[in-house]
Amino acid sequence: MCMSEVRFPFIGLTFDVDPVAFSIGSFPIYWYGLLIGLAMFLCGFIAVRQSKANRFSEDIVYDVLLVCLPSAIVGARLYYVIFNWDYYSGDIRRIFDTRSGGLAVYGGIIAAVLGCFILTKVRKIPFSTVLDYCIVYIPLGQAIGRWGNFFNEEAFGTTTTLPWGMTSEKISSYLDRYCPNLDPSMPVHPTFLYESLCTLTIFIILLIVREASTRRFDVTACYMILYGIIRFFIEGLRTDSLYIGNTTIRTSQALSLVLVFAGLVIVIISHYKEWERLPLPESAFKENTASSKKA
Repeated sequence: MCMSEVRFPFIGLTFDVDPVAFSIGSFPIYWYGLLIGLAMFLCGFIAVRQSKANRFSEDIVYDVLLVCLPSAIVGARLYYVIFNWDYYSGDIRRIFDTRSGGLAVYGGIIAAVLGCFILTKVRKIPFSTVLDYCIVYIPLGQAIGRWGNFFNEEAFGTTTTLPWGMTSEKISSYLDRYCPNLDPSMPVHPTFLYESLCTLTIFIILLIVREASTRRFDVTACYMILYGIIRFFIEGLRTDSLYIGNTTIRTSQALSLVLVFAGLVIVIISHYKEWERLPLPESAFKENTASSKKA
């Protein structure tokens, strides 16, 4: 066990934190992976439960889970490796050592959307309809998964005097080693908490938009705009950002701006051209198909 004491000194809170949730024999199960698994299960469960009320196919939800979840994990890893290539090029075996960390949210989202696109083309169903339904659950998964960063004592921000600033020996050691312009004795922004709360709020907003809107890609564009905005500002606080090459441009901030711009363009085009949301074909609903055959 690697127990650590995470403190919120301004409000007098202290938590004993261990990245390992439990062990099976000599094999440790980390909170990070456990929370990601929990997030995937919960999002899938809710998506299935809400499918009938939203005139969506339960079977397609399962197909999306089978295709997009593995795609997201691979994409998240590849994205991180690509933009941190100096580290991984020294020893290619490190690429496969996911237990040491190194997953990027944007990489996972891009790969999941690509997997969804391929799936809809194979199944011959509207990509926009599937994406608008399923993307609602991505921010919920993010809100849960970000707490893995808390247990790992990572993904924190610069120093702060705000009441909710946090610190620990690991955080202070990181600041002392990698952030010489910051005071290692000061608490830092709990950016994992900021993003968790913001993405949970986005999840609630997307549920409302999905219910109210009839335009194609409205829900997707709403996610792109909202998450792009919050990630841009939160990323600006972080001390462990990935950068584009040797520049000072943070990869996630650049991509966030692209997302916001693209989301606005999609909304404008969708409403200008009056892209009504397309219904799923009857063949997507296996129960209905089976019933019609019996009749």
